[in-house]
Amino acid sequence: MNQPVNIVEKSKEIQKPWSPIEILRVNNQVVRLALFEGEYHWHKHEKEDELFYVLSGNIIIQQKGHPDQQLNEGDMIVIKKGIEHKPTSKEKSFVMLFEPISIDSKGD
Repeated sequence: MNQPVNIVEKSKEIQKPWSPIEILRVNNQVVRLALFEGEYHWHKHEKEDELFYVLSGNIIIQQKGHPDQQLNEGDMIVIKKGIEHKPTSKEKSFVMLFEPISIDSKGD
C-alpha cells in the first residue's frame, strides 16, 4: 500500500550537503532530496536530463555555454543531458531532484 511521504521529516535524515537521499520511485524515475550548501563539482550526465526543484533557500546552477541560473524557493529547472553544470548555494537549501533511476547522482 502506498504511504504518504513527509518531506520535512525526510529532510531530517540528511547528514551532510551533496548527499541526496531517495524519497520514492515513479515508473523509471526517482525523486531524491538533497541539502545544497557551498559548491558542488562540475559534471554532466551523458544520457539523462535532470530536474532541480528548490524547496527552500536558493541556488545557482552554472552551465557551460549558458548563462548562470538563480533558482529561489519554488523554482525549478531542467538541465538537459550532456550539459556540464555546477550547482552552488551560499546558504542551506533543500532541493528535490527528479531523475531517471539510472542516473549517477555524482555525474561524470
